[in-house]
Amino acid sequence: MSKHGSRQRINGKLVVHVILILGALLMVGPFVWMVLTSFMSLGESTRVPPVIIPSQLRWQNYQRVFTSFPFLRFYWNTFSTTVAKVVGQVLLCSMAGYAFARIRFPGRDFLFLLILSVLMVPSQAYIIPRYLLMVKFGWLNTLTALIVPNLASSFGTFLLRQFYLSLPVELEEAATLDGCNHFQIWYKVYAPLAKSGMIALAIFVALWSWNDLMWPLIVNSSPLKMPLSAGLASLQGQYGTDFPLLMAGSLMAVAPMIILFMVLQNQFVEGIALTGTKG
Repeated sequence: MSKHGSRQRINGKLVVHVILILGALLMVGPFVWMVLTSFMSLGESTRVPPVIIPSQLRWQNYQRVFTSFPFLRFYWNTFSTTVAKVVGQVLLCSMAGYAFARIRFPGRDFLFLLILSVLMVPSQAYIIPRYLLMVKFGWLNTLTALIVPNLASSFGTFLLRQFYLSLPVELEEAATLDGCNHFQIWYKVYAPLAKSGMIALAIFVALWSWNDLMWPLIVNSSPLKMPLSAGLASLQGQYGTDFPLLMAGSLMAVAPMIILFMVLQNQFVEGIALTGTKG
Protein backbone atom coordinates (compact mmCIF):
# COMPACT_ATOMS: atom_id res chain seq x y z
CA MET A 1 0.00 0.00 0.00
CA SER A 2 1.33 3.48 -0.89
CA LYS A 3 2.34 6.01 1.70
CA HIS A 4 -0.47 8.31 0.59
CA GLY A 5 -3.10 5.56 0.95
CA SER A 6 -1.82 4.63 4.40
CA ARG A 7 -2.04 8.26 5.53
CA GLN A 8 -5.61 8.53 4.22
CA ARG A 9 -6.59 5.43 6.15
CA ILE A 10 -5.06 6.82 9.35
CA ASN A 11 -6.84 10.15 8.84
CA GLY A 12 -10.12 8.34 8.21
CA LYS A 13 -9.78 6.36 11.46
CA LEU A 14 -8.89 9.55 13.31
CA VAL A 15 -12.05 11.27 12.09
CA VAL A 16 -14.18 8.28 13.07
CA HIS A 17 -12.66 8.17 16.56
CA VAL A 18 -13.17 11.92 17.04
CA ILE A 19 -16.84 11.60 16.06
CA LEU A 20 -17.30 8.62 18.40
CA ILE A 21 -15.64 10.48 21.29
CA LEU A 22 -17.87 13.52 20.73
CA GLY A 23 -20.94 11.26 20.62
CA ALA A 24 -19.86 9.57 23.86
CA LEU A 25 -19.39 12.95 25.56
CA LEU A 26 -22.86 14.03 24.46
CA MET A 27 -24.33 10.83 25.90
CA VAL A 28 -22.38 10.91 29.18
CA GLY A 29 -22.64 14.67 29.70
CA PRO A 30 -26.18 14.75 31.18
CA PHE A 31 -25.33 11.86 33.53
CA VAL A 32 -22.20 13.65 34.79
CA TRP A 33 -24.25 16.83 35.27
CA MET A 34 -26.80 14.86 37.30
CA VAL A 35 -24.06 13.48 39.56
CA LEU A 36 -22.53 16.91 40.14
CA THR A 37 -25.91 18.54 40.80
CA SER A 38 -26.77 15.89 43.40
CA PHE A 39 -23.92 17.25 45.58
CA MET A 40 -24.82 20.95 45.19
CA SER A 41 -26.87 23.23 47.36
CA LEU A 42 -30.19 24.48 46.01
CA GLY A 43 -28.66 27.91 45.39
CA GLU A 44 -25.76 26.47 43.40
CA SER A 45 -28.08 24.33 41.27
CA THR A 46 -30.12 27.36 40.16
CA ARG A 47 -27.32 29.92 39.88
CA VAL A 48 -26.78 31.85 36.64
CA PRO A 49 -24.21 31.40 35.17
CA PRO A 50 -24.40 27.74 36.15
CA VAL A 51 -22.01 26.23 38.67
CA ILE A 52 -20.14 23.20 37.30
CA ILE A 53 -18.28 21.94 40.37
CA PRO A 54 -20.03 22.15 43.78
CA SER A 55 -18.20 24.09 46.48
CA GLN A 56 -18.44 21.04 48.74
CA LEU A 57 -19.89 17.54 48.52
CA ARG A 58 -23.26 17.65 50.29
CA TRP A 59 -23.93 13.99 51.11
CA GLN A 60 -26.96 15.08 53.14
CA ASN A 61 -28.86 15.37 49.85
CA TYR A 62 -28.88 11.58 49.66
CA GLN A 63 -30.04 11.33 53.26
CA ARG A 64 -32.91 13.73 52.56
CA VAL A 65 -34.16 11.44 49.79
CA PHE A 66 -35.23 8.88 52.42
CA THR A 67 -36.89 11.47 54.69
CA SER A 68 -38.63 13.69 52.11
CA PHE A 69 -40.84 10.96 50.58
CA PRO A 70 -41.30 7.14 50.81
CA PHE A 71 -38.30 6.33 48.63
CA LEU A 72 -37.85 2.77 49.90
CA ARG A 73 -41.52 2.07 49.17
CA PHE A 74 -41.06 3.37 45.63
CA TYR A 75 -38.00 1.17 45.27
CA TRP A 76 -39.89 -1.92 46.40
CA ASN A 77 -42.81 -1.20 44.08
CA THR A 78 -40.44 -0.77 41.14
CA PHE A 79 -38.41 -3.87 41.98
CA SER A 80 -41.40 -6.16 42.50
CA THR A 81 -43.23 -5.04 39.35
CA THR A 82 -40.05 -5.25 37.27
CA VAL A 83 -39.28 -8.79 38.43
CA ALA A 84 -42.87 -9.87 37.69
CA LYS A 85 -42.77 -8.36 34.19
CA VAL A 86 -39.38 -9.87 33.39
CA VAL A 87 -40.41 -13.35 34.51
CA GLY A 88 -43.76 -13.12 32.72
CA GLN A 89 -42.34 -11.86 29.43
CA VAL A 90 -39.40 -14.25 29.33
CA LEU A 91 -41.70 -17.22 30.00
CA LEU A 92 -44.71 -16.29 27.85
CA CYS A 93 -42.80 -14.71 24.96
CA SER A 94 -40.41 -17.66 24.89
CA MET A 95 -43.26 -20.14 24.54
CA ALA A 96 -45.05 -17.97 21.99
CA GLY A 97 -41.85 -17.46 20.02
CA TYR A 98 -41.25 -21.21 19.90
CA ALA A 99 -44.82 -21.83 18.75
CA PHE A 100 -44.56 -19.33 15.89
CA ALA A 101 -41.11 -20.60 14.89
CA ARG A 102 -41.52 -24.39 15.09
CA ILE A 103 -45.19 -25.38 15.34
CA ARG A 104 -47.29 -25.39 12.18
CA PHE A 105 -50.96 -24.61 12.78
CA PRO A 106 -53.73 -22.99 10.69
CA GLY A 107 -53.46 -19.21 10.54
CA ARG A 108 -50.00 -19.11 12.13
CA ASP A 109 -48.52 -16.55 9.75
CA PHE A 110 -51.62 -14.36 9.81
CA LEU A 111 -51.74 -14.40 13.60
CA PHE A 112 -48.04 -13.54 13.79
CA LEU A 113 -48.67 -10.65 11.38
CA LEU A 114 -51.38 -9.36 13.71
CA ILE A 115 -48.95 -9.52 16.62
CA LEU A 116 -46.34 -7.61 14.64
CA SER A 117 -48.94 -4.98 13.72
CA VAL A 118 -49.06 -3.98 17.40
CA LEU A 119 -45.47 -2.76 17.03
CA MET A 120 -46.63 -0.35 14.33
CA VAL A 121 -49.18 1.37 16.57
CA PRO A 122 -47.96 3.95 19.12
CA SER A 123 -48.53 2.75 22.67
CA GLN A 124 -50.39 6.00 23.45
CA ALA A 125 -53.15 4.90 21.05
CA TYR A 126 -54.41 2.15 23.35
CA ILE A 127 -53.86 3.81 26.73
CA ILE A 128 -57.57 4.69 27.05
CA PRO A 129 -58.82 1.12 26.31
CA ARG A 130 -56.27 -0.26 28.79
CA TYR A 131 -57.33 2.26 31.41
CA LEU A 132 -61.02 1.37 30.95
CA LEU A 133 -60.12 -2.29 31.43
CA MET A 134 -58.33 -1.45 34.68
CA VAL A 135 -61.42 0.43 35.86
CA LYS A 136 -63.64 -2.52 34.89
CA PHE A 137 -61.43 -4.97 36.81
CA GLY A 138 -61.13 -2.64 39.83
CA TRP A 139 -57.33 -2.53 39.57
CA LEU A 140 -56.75 1.21 39.88
CA ASN A 141 -54.18 2.14 42.55
CA THR A 142 -52.81 -1.39 42.62
CA LEU A 143 -49.53 -2.93 41.48
CA THR A 144 -51.59 -5.42 39.47
CA ALA A 145 -52.43 -2.63 37.01
CA LEU A 146 -48.71 -2.13 36.41
CA ILE A 147 -47.90 -5.83 35.99
CA VAL A 148 -50.69 -7.65 34.11
CA PRO A 149 -50.86 -5.47 30.93
CA ASN A 150 -47.10 -5.97 30.46
CA LEU A 151 -46.75 -9.71 31.08
CA ALA A 152 -46.30 -10.32 27.33
CA SER A 153 -45.25 -8.22 24.37
CA SER A 154 -45.11 -8.36 20.59
CA PHE A 155 -41.46 -7.34 20.65
CA GLY A 156 -40.49 -10.17 22.99
CA THR A 157 -42.36 -12.72 20.89
CA PHE A 158 -40.67 -11.47 17.70
CA LEU A 159 -37.22 -11.36 19.32
CA LEU A 160 -37.30 -14.94 20.61
CA ARG A 161 -38.97 -16.27 17.47
CA GLN A 162 -36.02 -14.97 15.47
CA PHE A 163 -33.67 -16.66 17.90
CA TYR A 164 -35.44 -20.01 17.60
CA LEU A 165 -35.35 -19.75 13.80
CA SER A 166 -31.57 -19.47 13.98
CA LEU A 167 -31.31 -22.87 15.72
CA PRO A 168 -31.02 -26.00 13.55
CA VAL A 169 -34.28 -27.85 12.96
CA GLU A 170 -32.43 -31.16 13.44
CA LEU A 171 -32.57 -30.56 17.19
CA GLU A 172 -36.36 -30.70 17.09
CA GLU A 173 -36.34 -33.78 14.87
CA ALA A 174 -33.96 -35.61 17.22
CA ALA A 175 -36.06 -34.71 20.27
CA THR A 176 -39.23 -35.88 18.48
CA LEU A 177 -37.60 -39.24 17.76
CA ASP A 178 -36.83 -39.52 21.47
CA GLY A 179 -40.55 -39.15 22.22
CA CYS A 180 -40.65 -35.50 23.37
CA ASN A 181 -43.76 -33.42 22.86
CA HIS A 182 -43.61 -29.72 21.92
CA PHE A 183 -43.52 -28.52 25.51
CA GLN A 184 -40.65 -30.86 26.34
CA ILE A 185 -38.78 -29.82 23.18
CA TRP A 186 -39.12 -26.16 24.17
CA TYR A 187 -38.27 -26.71 27.83
CA LYS A 188 -35.42 -29.23 27.50
CA VAL A 189 -33.86 -28.35 24.13
CA TYR A 190 -34.67 -24.89 22.80
CA ALA A 191 -35.02 -22.84 26.00
CA PRO A 192 -31.50 -23.68 27.29
CA LEU A 193 -30.01 -22.78 23.90
CA ALA A 194 -31.95 -19.49 23.83
CA LYS A 195 -30.38 -18.26 27.07
CA SER A 196 -28.66 -15.28 25.41
CA GLY A 197 -31.87 -14.19 23.71
CA MET A 198 -33.79 -14.47 26.97
CA ILE A 199 -31.18 -12.39 28.80
CA ALA A 200 -31.39 -9.73 26.09
CA LEU A 201 -35.19 -9.65 26.41
CA ALA A 202 -34.94 -9.56 30.22
CA ILE A 203 -32.65 -6.50 30.05
CA PHE A 204 -34.99 -4.75 27.62
CA VAL A 205 -38.05 -5.44 29.80
CA ALA A 206 -36.23 -4.42 32.98
CA LEU A 207 -35.18 -1.09 31.43
CA TRP A 208 -38.66 -0.38 30.09
CA SER A 209 -40.32 -1.28 33.36
CA TRP A 210 -37.83 0.64 35.50
CA ASN A 211 -38.23 3.79 33.39
CA ASP A 212 -41.98 3.58 32.75
CA LEU A 213 -43.62 6.86 33.72
CA MET A 214 -46.83 7.57 31.80
CA TRP A 215 -48.78 4.39 32.63
CA PRO A 216 -48.05 4.47 36.42
CA LEU A 217 -49.14 8.12 36.57
CA ILE A 218 -52.41 7.24 34.81
CA VAL A 219 -53.51 4.21 36.83
CA ASN A 220 -52.02 5.05 40.25
CA SER A 221 -52.56 8.18 42.29
CA SER A 222 -51.68 6.70 45.68
CA PRO A 223 -48.05 7.40 46.73
CA LEU A 224 -47.86 3.94 48.27
CA LYS A 225 -48.47 2.31 44.88
CA MET A 226 -46.13 4.44 42.77
CA PRO A 227 -42.87 3.21 41.26
CA LEU A 228 -39.66 5.25 41.30
CA SER A 229 -40.32 7.07 38.04
CA ALA A 230 -43.69 8.42 39.16
CA GLY A 231 -42.47 9.09 42.69
CA LEU A 232 -39.51 11.16 41.48
CA ALA A 233 -41.80 13.08 39.11
CA SER A 234 -43.79 14.20 42.16
CA LEU A 235 -40.71 16.09 43.40
CA GLN A 236 -41.15 18.68 40.64
CA GLY A 237 -43.12 21.35 42.45
CA GLN A 238 -45.38 23.95 40.89
CA TYR A 239 -43.45 26.87 42.40
CA GLY A 240 -39.98 25.39 42.55
CA THR A 241 -38.03 22.17 42.39
CA ASP A 242 -35.32 20.98 44.76
CA PHE A 243 -32.92 19.95 42.00
CA PRO A 244 -30.17 18.48 44.24
CA LEU A 245 -32.76 16.27 45.96
CA LEU A 246 -34.28 15.24 42.62
CA MET A 247 -30.86 14.43 41.11
CA ALA A 248 -29.79 12.43 44.18
CA GLY A 249 -32.96 10.35 44.01
CA SER A 250 -32.59 9.91 40.24
CA LEU A 251 -28.99 8.73 40.61
CA MET A 252 -29.97 6.09 43.16
CA ALA A 253 -32.87 5.08 40.91
CA VAL A 254 -30.75 4.45 37.79
CA ALA A 255 -27.86 2.74 39.62
CA PRO A 256 -29.41 -0.80 39.53
CA MET A 257 -30.00 -0.64 35.77
CA ILE A 258 -26.43 0.53 35.12
CA ILE A 259 -25.06 -2.33 37.22
CA LEU A 260 -27.39 -4.84 35.52
CA PHE A 261 -26.24 -3.80 32.05
CA MET A 262 -22.55 -3.82 33.02
CA VAL A 263 -22.83 -7.34 34.42
CA LEU A 264 -24.85 -8.79 31.52
CA GLN A 265 -23.66 -6.68 28.59
CA ASN A 266 -21.85 -9.57 26.85
CA GLN A 267 -24.97 -11.77 26.89
CA PHE A 268 -27.07 -8.80 25.82
CA VAL A 269 -24.93 -8.08 22.74
CA GLU A 270 -24.72 -11.78 21.87
CA GLY A 271 -28.48 -12.22 22.13
CA ILE A 272 -29.22 -9.22 19.90
CA ALA A 273 -26.63 -10.33 17.33
CA LEU A 274 -27.91 -13.90 17.10
CA THR A 275 -31.57 -12.91 16.71
CA GLY A 276 -30.78 -11.24 13.40
CA THR A 277 -29.02 -14.18 11.75
CA LYS A 278 -32.17 -15.69 10.25
CA GLY A 279 -35.60 -14.36 9.36
